[in-house]
Amino acid sequence: MNIRKLALLAMAATALSSTPLLSQEASRTPTLEEYTLGSPKMLRRTSLRSLSWLGNDYIYIDSTRLVIGTPSAQSKVTTLLTQDELLSILGEATKGKGAKFFSPFAVVGGSRELLSITFGQKHHLVDPRAKKLVASYERDTKEEQAFLFSPRADHAAVVKGHNLFVLSPDGSSHQLTTDGSPTIVYGQTVHQNEFGINGGLFWSPDGGQLAFYRMDQSMIAPYPLVHTDVRKATEEKLYYPMAGMPSHHVTLGVYDLASGKTVYIKTGEPKEKYLTNISWAPDGKTIYIAELNRDQNHMDLKAYDPKTGDYIKTLFSETNSKYIEPQWPMRFIPGRDREFVWQTRRDGYTHLYHYNVDGKLLGQITRGAWEVTDFLGFADGGKTLVYTSTQLSPIDRVVASVSLDGRKTKLLTPQEGWHVARLSRDGKYLLDTYESLKNPTEQRLVSVSTGKQLAKLYQSKDPEAGFINPEITFGKIKAADGVTDLYYRLLKPTNFDPSKKYPTIVYVYNGPHAQLVQNRFHAGCLGWDLYMATQGYVVFTVDGRGSAHRGADFEQVIHRHLGKNEMADQMKGVDFLKSLPYVDANRIGVAGWSYGGFMTTNLMLTYPEVFKVGVAGGAVTDWARYEVMYGERYMDSPQDNPEGYKETNLSLRAKDLKGRLMMIHGTIDPTVVWQHTQLFVEACVKAGTYPDYMIYPEHRHNVMGVDRVHLNYTMARYFFDHL
Repeated sequence: MNIRKLALLAMAATALSSTPLLSQEASRTPTLEEYTLGSPKMLRRTSLRSLSWLGNDYIYIDSTRLVIGTPSAQSKVTTLLTQDELLSILGEATKGKGAKFFSPFAVVGGSRELLSITFGQKHHLVDPRAKKLVASYERDTKEEQAFLFSPRADHAAVVKGHNLFVLSPDGSSHQLTTDGSPTIVYGQTVHQNEFGINGGLFWSPDGGQLAFYRMDQSMIAPYPLVHTDVRKATEEKLYYPMAGMPSHHVTLGVYDLASGKTVYIKTGEPKEKYLTNISWAPDGKTIYIAELNRDQNHMDLKAYDPKTGDYIKTLFSETNSKYIEPQWPMRFIPGRDREFVWQTRRDGYTHLYHYNVDGKLLGQITRGAWEVTDFLGFADGGKTLVYTSTQLSPIDRVVASVSLDGRKTKLLTPQEGWHVARLSRDGKYLLDTYESLKNPTEQRLVSVSTGKQLAKLYQSKDPEAGFINPEITFGKIKAADGVTDLYYRLLKPTNFDPSKKYPTIVYVYNGPHAQLVQNRFHAGCLGWDLYMATQGYVVFTVDGRGSAHRGADFEQVIHRHLGKNEMADQMKGVDFLKSLPYVDANRIGVAGWSYGGFMTTNLMLTYPEVFKVGVAGGAVTDWARYEVMYGERYMDSPQDNPEGYKETNLSLRAKDLKGRLMMIHGTIDPTVVWQHTQLFVEACVKAGTYPDYMIYPEHRHNVMGVDRVHLNYTMARYFFDHL
């Protein structure tokens, strides 16, 4: 699991602000338990559960029933299927007594009309309109590692006991591999979830062929994770390639259901490279792979014959003097099987491009100093594209449409805030889930052709409306380069008195693929930030250069020198804080997790005269001990950049620790292995400096679930005691 996906668990002028929502009953602030994600007492926003498209109708769970609505109809939603009916269909009727909610599901199949429901020991396929069971597949809860239905939902691929099988509705099973093991991995995520990879099974559009990853990691020495939750500790072997060390070898296999044969794509030498963005041609006769060299500065989009595995041609290449990071597969245009949309940052910002399968660029579709963050699909039979972007501002997400030639654009969700949308199968409608600083959650039905809201499906109430809440503001400051705008969020203490001076905490991440300042409810804050504001602290976060969704130049300033420019920008944030009359400049602390833990420790060592207290969770302290894909992308290899790695090895600077620093780590962290902070503590012992330390046994890269309340209070108490 990569560093960026876990980090979030953890503009001079005000552009927007939220004022405390005080009712006559408001008499107290929420407790830490009420603010904390994972706590049973958490104050939760409500929304329509599992709001999805079923074909071109929308569905969601309403208690024990699944309801359906038709966008073009004016009538209210109707019951599609009840939980009792579902359990009767599944043959599980006696187990459904007392169910509070309809079973969780995923919409699957090429027509998006079937429900995949895992219940008990089986994977079920259900046709909810016909109220019938289409297929059931046995589920091995101990051995199953991956499962995926085919597009026609007439077969399924499963990885169990490290080997790959194809299952048929008649109950038969065909075993594709026999050599699977912890070091020979089939059908699962490879390359540590980097490059947008979140699975290892790829059905062809007609379901007649199955492509799958095979990862050989036998050349990687296993890294021991030690479990202590049994009488005698046990070892879990983690195959974790570190920067500069041998990396795993990945190949792509293709199984043909008709012939029963498996071939491997001949991607050739060198074996240490990254195979990403697997794409099938609409007719299934070609498979495409974006192949990235280990240096991650050159990418070739290649075509192969899935019947023979033979190389056909290279459509085009992309290069960058620093790094390239392909993250999205080809999206073929409906009705134009030889044309596709490619999402890339080749002009410095992530945009959409129109290509044909000969590799000819037919045109750039979107352009500007903003980024496309998500491609939602096609409308008008492929003449129009629908996407999510930052084109309103970096802290907002809006949905827009654009013609294939790029000439006609339309903003479909013009409201400032954060829009997460799903496009109907026919491309005519959006299900838009919207939130902003002042709006908890709103779910709407929107027309793609007109951009008009057709219906408000749901409006959440503010779960904290009856409490005293901190005031949150957005603003902008200049980066250390004196030119670039940086966005910040600022939480003032509840019952704020402008004549007082308050202790202040800088909550930091500032690494790639993460953006903390968001125009969402609570400005993207999690519970700890809010709680600390209720306890009399100013809490400040600025997304400095290196963070996400601001273009290549903004991010790549960190290349080969992680922390350097990021700290310079954080110090501009400190300068801004010191300009505020209510900030106590003698009582500034810093906290962060993962990359933010690295930044916290680095700031404490570099600016001891500024930061008196710090809490660093899951911190990288030596990038030579971080995983190869992420580490070498941003730092190159230790062999190529020895000075950069030396400068960022915080253990070498343990003697510079002067303030109070608490380090926190999960003992089975597979992302930033526990060794990082242990070695830092060892260096502090030798240097005669004194960090504090807290571990969370049997927790991985973050502390999740009910134990997160303990983590949040541990962090809070440290600032109570020392800042």
